[in-house]
Amino acid sequence: MMMKMNNYLIENHPSYIYAKKIVDGTIKPPPLFYELNGEKTFVPPKYVKKQCKIFLDIADDKSSKYVIDTNRVKKIDKICKILKMAKGIKVGKKIYDALAGYQWLIIVASLCTVYREDKKKRRYETVVLEICRKNGKTFIVAFMVLLLFYLEPMYSQFYSVAPDGALAKEIKKALEPLIKANANVFEDGEFKILRDCIRHTATDSIYTPLNYSKDRMDGKEPNVFVADEVGALPAPYAIEAMRSGQLLIFNKLGFIISTKYPTIDNPMEDEVSYSKKVLDDIIEDEKIFALLYEPNETKNWTTDDNIILQSNPLALEIEAVYSDLLDKRRKAIETESKRENFLTKHCNIIYQGAGTESFIDVSEVQKCKVDKIDWSGREVFLGVDLAISNDNCGVGMVADDDGTILVEAIDFIPEGRIEEKNQVEKINYYEFIEAMKCIACGNKVVDYSVIEQFVFDIEDKYDVVVLGIGYDRFNCMSSAQKWDTKYTTVQVRQHSDTLHPPTKLLYEKILNKELKYEENKLLEINFQNAKCVYDTNMNRYIHKKKSNGKIDLVFAILNAIYLLQQEVYLENGNFFVQVA
Repeated sequence: MMMKMNNYLIENHPSYIYAKKIVDGTIKPPPLFYELNGEKTFVPPKYVKKQCKIFLDIADDKSSKYVIDTNRVKKIDKICKILKMAKGIKVGKKIYDALAGYQWLIIVASLCTVYREDKKKRRYETVVLEICRKNGKTFIVAFMVLLLFYLEPMYSQFYSVAPDGALAKEIKKALEPLIKANANVFEDGEFKILRDCIRHTATDSIYTPLNYSKDRMDGKEPNVFVADEVGALPAPYAIEAMRSGQLLIFNKLGFIISTKYPTIDNPMEDEVSYSKKVLDDIIEDEKIFALLYEPNETKNWTTDDNIILQSNPLALEIEAVYSDLLDKRRKAIETESKRENFLTKHCNIIYQGAGTESFIDVSEVQKCKVDKIDWSGREVFLGVDLAISNDNCGVGMVADDDGTILVEAIDFIPEGRIEEKNQVEKINYYEFIEAMKCIACGNKVVDYSVIEQFVFDIEDKYDVVVLGIGYDRFNCMSSAQKWDTKYTTVQVRQHSDTLHPPTKLLYEKILNKELKYEENKLLEINFQNAKCVYDTNMNRYIHKKKSNGKIDLVFAILNAIYLLQQEVYLENGNFFVQVA
């Protein structure tokens, strides 16, 4: 039964209205959208939709653990109705009327979602906002710092970190005119704007921008920190230093904010990748709130207006913004020199990786999960992916079941590096070891003899008949020679012309729900990480270096499917060795 305290939010509040429209798919684009696209509807960004669904469940009182603190919402609303915008196209308007839907959602979700049993304790400790340029991201964070001066305890410390001094002070530059434009509302001398900080005299709280390249981040104790333009940070040091400093803070909070940058290896991509795994229910982390404004599909950026609207929430509410982005797109189509900036900064598409895309939506993989697979008596093919000795290795097993591919996959990691890998990869390997989907062996390097024996024991362990073992020759020649004394081993050349057919088959089998696997979150994470590229002949294959994390299990399965495809799905059977 819905609690009375949430009625205010449900009946009136812009945050709830926005989240509801996103989930229901009823949010209306500007009229220009319909002029250009006819009856075509706007499709919300899929990860934003997932986060909005979580918010609505709490607001609708469907969560046994969390609630929305309506009293705090009312307090924030009161402040917003008093203060006015200092600049921009809505200058002079009350902030309550000027905020966009997504901005309201961030405020209420991050500051007002609390534990049901302890309403003083906030749920979220990290807010990830991936959004394009000129969507009000700097303003909303600056405004939230202003709110936090009133909502956080006395003597609180707020910091912003960024790649350089100019970027670090962007939030301070947005906060200063907001304070000055509302000077008549604040008490005389309530805020002191100094060269290096802003101090709130009523609470003795202070906000300080830090320069990544000059300031030491260690030794700080931030109640709240903002990491801006995280995609441009050379390393996650600044973020991790801020998080470490929050160890003793009761209501810690950190904002991770950025557009895309033309690199696939930066701290923001790590944060986004982790957030997606949380929203896909692959990793359990109830302390992260993520709004990822990026397109669901990237292929048709020259014609699909949904790509612009999914990446630019302000374009949904302000037609002038939408029209300007359409003009930028026209110029990017005609002028290649403008393409990288448009796609990266205004569509959240990494242009450097324009030929790179996710192999498959992990939600499609999860639809193939079954409770139990009976392997007894089956003829199977094995695939092995052995990495350098201090990294993950994988063994995959596949079999045909009347056109459906049955899959099992086991990971192998160095036992002495479990804690390090848990921290770096942000997953819990102990969980997968307990679930018997991962085997820890060796110390700082994987013990290949354990993997070799595991393969030798598979027939007895699963009661199957092994018809062949596919392997990548990299780091595997010695092991393959040992297996060759008992089984047929086949070197699977790691090239697009070899990997394209099994990659295509695996993709189609997943989409058609003609693949089955038992509960295996580590395998799902590998699928989530996998990225594809196309060669000059438009052969699609998974690229190890461009993937976001470990994909050894996917490659082990592909090596096995390569043999299965030769034997079962192609005429004449008889798999063959691809030579280099």
